[in-house]
Amino acid sequence: MENISFHPSGDYLIPDLIAPESPRIGIWGYRRTEYLRKYKNPIYTALFLTGKLNAHLEEDDRQANEMFDQLIKEYAAREGVTEELKSRNQLEWVAKINAIRERVEEVIFDELFYA
Repeated sequence: MENISFHPSGDYLIPDLIAPESPRIGIWGYRRTEYLRKYKNPIYTALFLTGKLNAHLEEDDRQANEMFDQLIKEYAAREGVTEELKSRNQLEWVAKINAIRERVEEVIFDELFYA
């Protein structure tokens, strides 16, 4: 156990505690956190208690972002959703890219989070 220092405050000694660093995560990390809390609470608790939760969430967030970007490009190329379509018909491009994003999100959930 680490040595804890204290500072006096009136008649009391108050411990000098430092809050743990917050994880550097985006939407995927937060979604993973909620999934672990709801459905895999023992895993969440074990990661939290061993101090490995932040690293786990940061790695999952990084992997999900890379996978998201790659799959969006692949699906868009395969389905002909190009910059040319975007300049010609923005509404059609938005509809198609949104449909692709939804499918990609499901793939990421299935392969990274629910596995």
